[in-house]
Amino acid sequence: MSTTVNVRYMVNDVNEALAWYTKHLGFKQLSNHAPAFADVTRGALRLLLSGPTSSAGRPMPDGERPGPGGWNRIHLIVEDLAAEVARLRAAGLSFRNEIVKGPGGFQILLVDPSGNLVELFQPAQ
Repeated sequence: MSTTVNVRYMVNDVNEALAWYTKHLGFKQLSNHAPAFADVTRGALRLLLSGPTSSAGRPMPDGERPGPGGWNRIHLIVEDLAAEVARLRAAGLSFRNEIVKGPGGFQILLVDPSGNLVELFQPAQ
């Protein structure tokens, strides 16, 4: 049984998404079949980046097309959230909100080039 977790994100531009995840969040490229598809990995997470021309981007029977965005997101744990946010802001990346504190720790929502969310999370001490 595999310990890999697979998550698919619909993206507008596969090459742009591939560069963003590998450059800014430390993912490693597994394959690149742009413009349709690429996949990257970080730890036990395999993120499938599917463009509009991928099989996952085909219209549904009612004509609706799968697209990026929404509120579901991958959740990445970081050691120092404030430092990570500062590094990513300096690189010109966009956030949906500011750092918020909850009972389990601190979190913020990073926005990828297609509008998908990535939650950065620092557990409480």
